Parts: sequence; C-alpha cells; structure tokens
Amino acid sequence: MNPVAKMFLNLVVVGALSGGILAAVFHKADPMIQANKEKELKEAIFVVLPEAKDYKTLEKKVGQETLVVYEGVDAAGAPVGIAFKADGGGFQGNIGVMVGLGLDYLKLNGIKILDQVETPGLGNRIANPEFQDQFKGIEIKPKVEYIKNRKPEKPNQIQSITGATISSDAVVKNINNAITKVLGEFPKEDLGKYVKKAAAPAHAGKDGKESPKESNDGGK
Repeated sequence: MNPVAKMFLNLVVVGALSGGILAAVFHKADPMIQANKEKELKEAIFVVLPEAKDYKTLEKKVGQETLVVYEGVDAAGAPVGIAFKADGGGFQGNIGVMVGLGLDYLKLNGIKILDQVETPGLGNRIANPEFQDQFKGIEIKPKVEYIKNRKPEKPNQIQSITGATISSDAVVKNINNAITKVLGEFPKEDLGKYVKKAAAPAHAGKDGKESPKESNDGGK
C-alpha cells in the first residue's frame, strides 16, 4: 500500500475511534451534567429566597420564549417571594443569574451566579460573595445600577468590580432585563390568581399568550 494512503487510513481509523470514544463518554456523562445543573438551580432558588421551604414553578409562553418563575412558599404554604433566572452575554460568554424578588416587587432578596466563564481573577469575581451580597435588599426601581470606584449612593446601586466593569455591567443588565419581563408577564396583583388556576389546562388568551402553568418541585 502506498505510504501516504496507509498514513491517511491510519488517521481515519484513529479519528473514528477517538470520535466514538468521545461520543460514548458524552452520552454517559450528559445525564449527570444535566442532573447536577438541575440540583444547582434548585439550591439557588432557596439561596435567593431564604424564607422558602418549598416552591412552585410557573411557566408562561410569550412568543417563542417560555418564561419560568419559581414562587417560594413557607412551611404553611404562604408565598414569600419569587425567583427567576436572568441569562445574557458577559465578557467571555453567557452569565446566568438566579434572582430573588420580594413579594412587594420592590427589592431584591439576593442573587446567585449560576453560569459564568469570565476571566479568572477579574470577571469571574462576580461569583464571589463580596459582589453578590451587594444585591441583597437593593431597590429595583427605576432600575438596578452600578457605579465605579466608589460606594453606592442610592438604594438601587451596587459597586462594580475594579478591572471587571464589563462583567459587572452584564450582571446588572441581565437582572434588569429579566425583571422587566417577569414584572410584565407575572404582575404582583395576579400572582395568586395564577396559582389558583394552575390545576386547569393552559390555554391561549385573547392576546395569544398562553396562561401560566404551575407545578410543585419539592421542598428543602
């Protein structure tokens, strides 16, 4: 056999074997990865809604997007607030944030960074408690803001991370965008109504939007 052809054949065989092995590993690992992500998401809900002992999942179809809100409840079943995930681009990639909002829809209970691939030592500091803890109790109106190189001066402000303004800005923008969507589709005065109607099948309303659906997802 021609040496070049033999070399090419060997490369094809090695490539095929490597691809098969990688596919097998991914097939086995993917369910574990997804289960771990689900576990982290559930834990984050209780981090941003510390008074919650359980939660209910509300879903609403808006265009091509499905909005998901987690309503936290205490041991007696009374609502204590809502949580939702805020996704959006950062400096290096997607930044996913679990956001907790009080029942008054005025202040954040807190946040938890779930997904980020920001620069080590700089942007990835958004996952540090020192940054995340700033969001506890801040006001969401007119919107959450960040300021640089000085302490917050207003109740809706947090301080950005020095050297990582883009990542800090991305977190704030993601939160504000998600708040706008959630407050528009799950208004405070209608939240209880959504839960009461949850047992009924979802149906399209006059505006073509699907009514929210509810499911229980287990407590602590």
